Amino acid sequence: MSQGIPDALGAVGRGTPPVGRRLRGPAAVFGTVAAATVVVTFVDPHTPGHYPTCPFLFLTGYYCPGCGGLRMVNSLTHGHVGTAFGFNPLAFVLLPVLVYLWGRWTYCAVRGERVTTVLLRRGVLAGVVGLLLVYWVVRNLPFAHALAP
Repeated sequence: MSQGIPDALGAVGRGTPPVGRRLRGPAAVFGTVAAATVVVTFVDPHTPGHYPTCPFLFLTGYYCPGCGGLRMVNSLTHGHVGTAFGFNPLAFVLLPVLVYLWGRWTYCAVRGERVTTVLLRRGVLAGVVGLLLVYWVVRNLPFAHALAP
């Protein structure tokens, strides 16, 4: 068997696991996200008592970057895009990026390659963490009430 050509089990080269094994991670993430989305679709987070309160909000009274995320997903699954955006604008904008990263991971797993993308470079990740921290602070300031869930 030569390098780069898959064998009968889908393995590429020596030591590369078969495609099914390489897809376990992406499949597990997809299944978990799909199951959680189904639960949030049918168990309404807009009604108090269905889900626990955000621990950060409970302890401090301030919103975390994820606050409003469950209501955003519920609104999206019911086709209320504008309402979903209002619950957590940053998470809403980052959804396509997360879908792209999952798709890239899956594509690379099928090909037996290491995941490489500009979005996973150290500087980009540091920028995203910085954006999350700024968003976390700004959404709790009085003038930025539009960012509150």
